Amino acid sequence: MVKGLVIAGPTGVGKTDLSIKLAKLMNADIISADSAQIYKGMDIGTAKITQDEMQGVNHYMLDIVEPIKKYNVGDYQIAVDNILKEKEKESKNIILTGGTGLYISSITEGLSVLPPADVKLREELLKLSKEELYENLLKLDPQAAQEIHINNRRRVERAVEVCMLTGDKFSTLSKKNIKNNNYNFLKVALERDREYLYERINLRVDIMLEKGLENEVKTLYEKYGENLRKINIIGYTELIEYFNKQVTYEEAVENIKRNSRRYAKRQFTWFKNDSSYRWFDLDKLSEKEIIEEIISELKL
Repeated sequence: MVKGLVIAGPTGVGKTDLSIKLAKLMNADIISADSAQIYKGMDIGTAKITQDEMQGVNHYMLDIVEPIKKYNVGDYQIAVDNILKEKEKESKNIILTGGTGLYISSITEGLSVLPPADVKLREELLKLSKEELYENLLKLDPQAAQEIHINNRRRVERAVEVCMLTGDKFSTLSKKNIKNNNYNFLKVALERDREYLYERINLRVDIMLEKGLENEVKTLYEKYGENLRKINIIGYTELIEYFNKQVTYEEAVENIKRNSRRYAKRQFTWFKNDSSYRWFDLDKLSEKEIIEEIISELKL
């Protein structure tokens, strides 16, 4: 019976190291669930695993698209489900690891199938004020209106659009997830003392800069121009601001550290809100103890 394992948690917590050790014990391949690591050339700033660090373990969903290409969770789900279909034929165990919660849940729980955007209808909705748009949502789907803030125009617009195109409620359809793979995943999340994690993040940024992050961003910015800024990835956006003389170098570095810490905080919130995760504290348990518990739970 093939086994699936999720190793999630905030940036800088120690997911990569643990995933390699477990992959070797489980004879598993690793699929990355990181929305920044899918981009080619964005290596240092996304802490992308190197060939040496992989230690011979197969990795998937790294370096998938150019930074100017649009890529969303639906694209990710299709690609990973295709990989899982092949891996199932080989009876291969899988570890899904990363910090992008939506990418992970698209594989473990599936995604809701909603109609694509309708250009004509969108044009009509764009003519409405946010109050008029929200009024429409209140009539079509009071539950969605409760869940979506009036100022989140894009989300209100999408909810109204889905209601009008399907004749059904967005609040119902958006929760009807369809899972397209046969793997059942044990979901594990890692944590550390918050202040210690923030220290690790600050140090990691310093190491990235020593490894040549500034040069990596400069090369990509020269190649892709302002399109690189549009994907808004921490480490890249802040250094582009420095190149454009909007901030000093010291301010750019401090902004990278601050934004990385804030991102880690949001990741904590996301994963803590999902009760299906089993949490392990790396400050209280050794890697060895965590590995033993996971292997025992997987019944390997």
